[in-house]
Amino acid sequence: MTAATENNALEREAAPARNADELIARGWAALPVSYRFPDMAPTLDEARAWCRHLAETHYENFHVATWFLPEMLRPHFHSIYAYCRVSDDLGDEVGSKESALALLDLWGRELDACYEGRNRHPVFVALAESIRVCGIPKEPFADLLTAFRQDQTVTRYANMHEVLGYCRYSANPVGRLVLYACGEASEEKFKLSDATCSALQLANFWQDVRVDWGKDRVYLPQDEMRQFGVSDATIAAGVATKEFQALMRHEVNYARSLFAEGLPLIGMVSRDLAIDLDLFSRGGLEILRAIERCNYDVLGARPAISKSSKLALGFRALCAKMFPFLRLGTGF
Repeated sequence: MTAATENNALEREAAPARNADELIARGWAALPVSYRFPDMAPTLDEARAWCRHLAETHYENFHVATWFLPEMLRPHFHSIYAYCRVSDDLGDEVGSKESALALLDLWGRELDACYEGRNRHPVFVALAESIRVCGIPKEPFADLLTAFRQDQTVTRYANMHEVLGYCRYSANPVGRLVLYACGEASEEKFKLSDATCSALQLANFWQDVRVDWGKDRVYLPQDEMRQFGVSDATIAAGVATKEFQALMRHEVNYARSLFAEGLPLIGMVSRDLAIDLDLFSRGGLEILRAIERCNYDVLGARPAISKSSKLALGFRALCAKMFPFLRLGTGF
């Protein structure tokens, strides 16, 4: 082989790496500067402060939920939330599927490094301690990345079985991570948690049909759309026909049945965790009621829970902490 031929071969081998680096650089540029890797790995205290700030400034409901947790558990919830938040943003906020996939692959390698004791990002420095203390396996963290990658390549789902298959990676791991963090992990509890988390995911899907359409994503099962006489053109037109309303009524009822399936978990865990589960289940059910109140028209405007309803949910959860008989369980 001549020197020129050898150089050309090396160039071809290096090209994919350069391309990946360029995609990653463009992805980071689209995200908050704070998301980038620091020059030096932070201390555990610094990393936990970073995660806490992210959690408390990005998701009001999460912040409210942590009020009901013992103080010693809050750093673990903050680190888990930070991992989920950043992972989600790597997939959805960079404006390029190619850059998103490159960043998610990089994040996956950092997750591997975390389990090997090598951490340089605040998320993984904080998460490593939660993993150690709570005995959390890698699978639920890795599963979330599978879902975020899938969002880049799959935009339609043939049936509810496929939608729930997506929930198995996008939502259910979060519930399992919570159970691990609270020392409540068991196969029986995982099964109930999966039902609740899938129900929450479906409630969000049905609330966001219009928003997801703008991302060229339709989570409504294609076979059920055909059954009710609904097509992509119906969603694109933005008019909730009687056929679309009937489809949404069917989907809301199915999501509610999943919430009912998972409710027994509330009575099987510690009081503090039960309050959080109660709060999030009530929140998901309130989304379904909001969809019902607008006569299943999620195309004209996004159904939302009012601030007064959120305050009422929080107050009810606080009362349930003092009076356990007020928890969800028998009727909603």
